[in-house]
Amino acid sequence: MVRAGVLAVLARDPQVDVVTEAGDGREALVLARLHRPDVVLLDIQMPGMDGLTAAARLRQESAGVGVIMLTTFGQNEYITRALEDGADGFLLKADDPRELLNGVRAVGAGGAYLSPRVAGRVVAGLRARRVAYPRRSLEGLTEREREVLAGLAAGWSNAEIAGGLHLVEGTVKAHVSAVFSKLGVRNRVEAAIAAYEAGLRPPRCA
Repeated sequence: MVRAGVLAVLARDPQVDVVTEAGDGREALVLARLHRPDVVLLDIQMPGMDGLTAAARLRQESAGVGVIMLTTFGQNEYITRALEDGADGFLLKADDPRELLNGVRAVGAGGAYLSPRVAGRVVAGLRARRVAYPRRSLEGLTEREREVLAGLAAGWSNAEIAGGLHLVEGTVKAHVSAVFSKLGVRNRVEAAIAAYEAGLRPPRCA
């Protein structure tokens, strides 16, 4: 029933095509390798292999595939682990259905997306602990990589960063990978936090 509801929401957007459905986490990995979708939706609890483990495996095996967790489990530890394991988005099934389309569009374009409810929990958790991630030095980044990082902090997709910096999208992807590697971050959310801590400003235009 839940999957049918998800399909009904996604069908509202003519630019979104559902290429396949998986009955469990292991099948999701196999089908992701086969179809190479832009975005994979996973739940926290799935038969065969839980969604968090599947998300980590997808990040290792299919780096170009965006991963969104869509779940009823919105506890902070699940959100943190999902983002650390490489998820690009986190949504709750209780969110407004429009958030699902917003998330799929954003992650499909190379960005990241947290629903407002999830983002609120992340912010509250960071404030409560006062420290989110260890402060990272940006000294090893080139000037261009700093500009790309600033775009990530602004929440821009790879295409938007490419437009703002007058680069081809493939070059931006290479810079994003270099930024992740040099900063030791796993995803765009952690990269954005590093940028904000360093006081980077977004590029002037997109």
